[in-house]
Amino acid sequence: MNKLTNYIRESAAEMKKVTWPTKKETYNYTLLVIGISLAVAVFLGLLDYIFSTGLQFIVINK
Repeated sequence: MNKLTNYIRESAAEMKKVTWPTKKETYNYTLLVIGISLAVAVFLGLLDYIFSTGLQFIVINK
């Protein structure tokens, strides 16, 4: 039980040292993640379209 108490006490001490992001930083990081996710989705969608079109061309013109 002593180890558990010590762990909780040390965890609480470490949490006091954490620098949390501001509301504006959180908002900006959220927009950044959404933007990058959309860009990756568009990129992968384009690759999928190109490869599927190429595969159809190969199969149909065989």
